[in-house]
Amino acid sequence: MTSRGKRPVEVEDESDDEDARDDRNELPREAPKAQAKAALGFKKKLKPDNVILASIREFSEASKKATVETRTLAELNLSHACKEVVDLSTTDVLSEIEKTILHIAQSILNGKGFGYNIPARSSANQLYVPELDRIVLKDKATFRPFANMSSVRKTAITTRILQLVHQLCQKRIHVTKRDLFYTDVKLFVEQTQSDSVLDDVSCMLGCTRSSLNVVASEKGVVVGRLIFVEDGDTIDCTKMGVGGKAIPPNIDKVKDFVSDALFILLVEKDAAFMRLAEDRFYNRFPCVIITAKGQPDVATRLFLKKMKTDLKIPVLGLVDSDPYGLKILSVYLSGSKNMSYDSSNLTTPDIKWLGVRPTDLDKYKIPEQCRLPMTEQDIKTGKDLLEEDFIKKDPNWIKELELMVKTKEKAEIQALSSFGFQYLSEVAWREVYVMDVQYFSYVGGKTGIGLQPSIQITIISSRNEQERNLC
Repeated sequence: MTSRGKRPVEVEDESDDEDARDDRNELPREAPKAQAKAALGFKKKLKPDNVILASIREFSEASKKATVETRTLAELNLSHACKEVVDLSTTDVLSEIEKTILHIAQSILNGKGFGYNIPARSSANQLYVPELDRIVLKDKATFRPFANMSSVRKTAITTRILQLVHQLCQKRIHVTKRDLFYTDVKLFVEQTQSDSVLDDVSCMLGCTRSSLNVVASEKGVVVGRLIFVEDGDTIDCTKMGVGGKAIPPNIDKVKDFVSDALFILLVEKDAAFMRLAEDRFYNRFPCVIITAKGQPDVATRLFLKKMKTDLKIPVLGLVDSDPYGLKILSVYLSGSKNMSYDSSNLTTPDIKWLGVRPTDLDKYKIPEQCRLPMTEQDIKTGKDLLEEDFIKKDPNWIKELELMVKTKEKAEIQALSSFGFQYLSEVAWREVYVMDVQYFSYVGGKTGIGLQPSIQITIISSRNEQERNLC
């Protein structure tokens, strides 16, 4: 392999089990003859491998030529002052904590009590910046005093988190957020409280959360045409089996990406990831496949951003055709409001929505029993998404989302397996999902985003649902 060289809506970085959305009743199967007819019709749409690869190479090359250096907040003349964090060394983090505590000690000695100026991370303090295509945090802070009944406990938790992080940095060790929670369960009560204050501390000190030596547990996985070095060990992702390589929580120990992949395939669910990995999809069509197994975690978002930046190849997103699939894609693309203070590190710009799109349901004649009615909450979420700036900037996304809300139909990635398990498993390389991908590139120097001609690319998408012919 050769080197290629050296990024919504509020979704927390910890996962929700994807199966939480799969508790529907089993639906009836299509009649065998109807299935066979549908499969034959679908197969006629398929293209030869050489045509597919030529399209992918053309798309990949066009994407690389369109890549420019990512702009920063400092380069923009925004009307609002904004706050962004940076990676700090352990020594610098220790220094920031000690300066904060010294200020508190002086305040107490002066008889003024103490408290913390915490950057406000509420929705009202978020700002979507079109030039960056991501959410950022406005520079507004709230005072959290100890001598106040409504904030005394949270102030105590903040002090405790500062103490624990100081110990970690002094010892040069890392712990998970779960480990941090168990150091003082009686004070924290719930992990959500220690997690939230940890983000407050990160934002207050002006450093990334990984700079605090606290990481989330392993969640995301990667497989395919990628070799990298992790803490001195060389990892070959083509030899990681069906389960893939767990994405390390300490991304700062990952370096030297080498790949001959033409694109990165970002998959929403673990089930679809395993199907593609087992079929060795990346050998047929050179790519790297990555998933966070549902809602995006910080490590997966950081890893994806690093891959995209170093390899300079396009990222294609394959998610469910429902509001939550698009919501998940938006977190990778534009960031989550919960961690907008670190969006420069956590977002991957210019991700292409490969599918599954609402227009695909009729375009590829997805059977009715593989489509699901949207709930009232689904419809509300879809309408809310239509009001989001990252949706409004793309007419194609608006069209797809409006169709979804109008038809009140949704479908999962697994709906593409509706032509039968046997067909998918035995003719895996021919179960091809054809998608028009319209790609954007930066034009006019460092300003503006221009629409380039669409390029048709083709990828395989198939699934083994525990040897059952289900949607």
